[in-house]
Amino acid sequence: MPTETKGDNDFFIKKIIHNIFGKPKNLDDPTIFHKLALIPFFAWIGLGADGLSSSAYGPEEAFRAISGHTYLAVFLAIASALTVSIISFAYSKIIEHFPHGGGGYVVATHTLGKQAGVVSGSALIVDYILTITVSIAACADAIFSYLPPQLHRYKVAFSAILIIILIYLNLRGLKESIIVLAPIFLLFVLTHILLLGYGIISHFWQIKTITQSLNLNFAKDLENIGIVGILLIFIRAYSLGGGTYTGIEAVSNGIQTMREPKVHSGKKTMLYMALSLAIASAGLLLCYLLLAIEPIAGKTLNSVLADSLFANFPFAKELSFITILSEGALLFVAAQAGFVDAPRVMANMAIDHWLPRRFAAYSEQLTIRNSILMVGASSLILLVYTYGSTRALVVMYSINVFLTFSLSQFGMIRFYFERRNSNIKWKRHVSIFFIGFLLCSTILIVTIFEKFLEGGWITLLITCSLVLLCYSVKNHYNKIANYIKKLEDNIENLKPNNTQKHQPLSKTDSTAIQLVSGYNGFGIHTFLEVMKSFPQLYKNYIFVSVAVIDQGLFKGGESIEHLKQSTKDSLEKYVNLARSFGYNADYRMDVGTDVVEIAPRIIYEITKEFPNSIVISGKLAFGTERFYHRFLHNETAYAIQRKLLSMGITNVILPIRVLNK
Repeated sequence: MPTETKGDNDFFIKKIIHNIFGKPKNLDDPTIFHKLALIPFFAWIGLGADGLSSSAYGPEEAFRAISGHTYLAVFLAIASALTVSIISFAYSKIIEHFPHGGGGYVVATHTLGKQAGVVSGSALIVDYILTITVSIAACADAIFSYLPPQLHRYKVAFSAILIIILIYLNLRGLKESIIVLAPIFLLFVLTHILLLGYGIISHFWQIKTITQSLNLNFAKDLENIGIVGILLIFIRAYSLGGGTYTGIEAVSNGIQTMREPKVHSGKKTMLYMALSLAIASAGLLLCYLLLAIEPIAGKTLNSVLADSLFANFPFAKELSFITILSEGALLFVAAQAGFVDAPRVMANMAIDHWLPRRFAAYSEQLTIRNSILMVGASSLILLVYTYGSTRALVVMYSINVFLTFSLSQFGMIRFYFERRNSNIKWKRHVSIFFIGFLLCSTILIVTIFEKFLEGGWITLLITCSLVLLCYSVKNHYNKIANYIKKLEDNIENLKPNNTQKHQPLSKTDSTAIQLVSGYNGFGIHTFLEVMKSFPQLYKNYIFVSVAVIDQGLFKGGESIEHLKQSTKDSLEKYVNLARSFGYNADYRMDVGTDVVEIAPRIIYEITKEFPNSIVISGKLAFGTERFYHRFLHNETAYAIQRKLLSMGITNVILPIRVLNK
């Protein structure tokens, strides 16, 4: 039994952990889902900031690409606003048909098949990792634009610290992190309303002169390079500015985080983001043109714009700095979308067995802790690898974004075409998604062609490697599932004596406490092994199970009640099985996010009631242990055993042997 000192130490450690990461969420609280869900405004901050922040680097890349042909900025501004509107509308329709979230992974899986789904999911994971890295790198660029050049060598270290801060905030919980970041978002909106509004209005009187200059430059280019040459320059600039649209899918993927009715909240959030992004991106391109902005080494175009625009203002330097600081701060907020959406994509893929199951597990704070840590660590690696180069990261980032966009748009074309007989508006919907597919695939192809040797190949290599890894994981889990199925087929031939015992369990009899997870061949085989290995030793059997809440089940109070009932039904089957062999049997259960924390607590209470007891659990044992087995099959049995041993409770682990092929 646990000593007083041990209990005090555990309590002290728990208190420290809860102070750092926040207290555990109460799953029995009927309002828990309402409390954690986001209203559209907060969803706009947590998810929409990813789209809005891309105005810090997307329009700049497009404008740089038309150097010497700046009159094209007018057409880029129009094209930018239209593209945002089309893609946003397309994803609003996706929200209608896929209200449980999952974004491009779920859409591609359900409309194009599992193969397309795993490609889209892998691209999304890499995309969201790069979301974090590029947002933080661009944040550092904005802030360091106003710092002395000798301090620029600390930019990567500064960026790394920001990523670590975000990891910490997200381990505490989604809503907590967004509330902390909300004032930053609002500061950006206010300062950029001033920047863009004043920039356009103050130069409105120059429209006639500017128009004449644009016509002259256009006529000159038409004579020198022709309409085809102008069109090619425009398409290249439009494609290289594709980073402008990279955050649009975040809302569709994070729909689970929103307050009911989720579809309404999701579409409203999408509208907020589309309007803000269209205005910001088009407005910046027009301001670059109106003020004839040119690049300056060590500064972003937006910082050059702010300096130029506010030059005659009182406190001009301070106002410019605050404006760009708010931009850098928004980019910091935007990195949040990567920590929100990447773990959810990974969880959906883990539930489908493309990734290790542990990536779907929740912590006590209802955060997907394993995924948050992995995503954060990967982002840090990419930051160091690229030396925090925003331009290199934007190229890497854009490729996967538009790969996913293209698959989603094509998948929805097929979705509506297959339902053309039941949907009278199918032609209208198909036309919207076809335009979206055409735009996204064009940007994808041009970006790969233009930037393959400048970082594009790295993104493609990482994504392809992840796809191959997913297939390896899936293949492994399929082999295990087939083995478990064989166990179940063999067990069907069981012929128990059908002696049903319904007597109360004697507290003095020897008792086997068996840990189970669902009524399946694995659990049944473990029970039979206990009878075989310890014949007639145990008179009582108590089956223990923890109903685990993970990403696949955390959708509302009804889901938890269904999970509880399902777990109870499974335990009752074990009880009936034991009774059919002539044993007294009962069960115990609880619900939570961490089996290792909850199971020992249940067992401790049982051992107080049945002192002559021992704990039995099963574990897959491979003929040859591979390095990846511990990662694919979590060490829950051993972790529980260590906890129980520290409490003075004996736990026997029976190996269920699986032969390697």
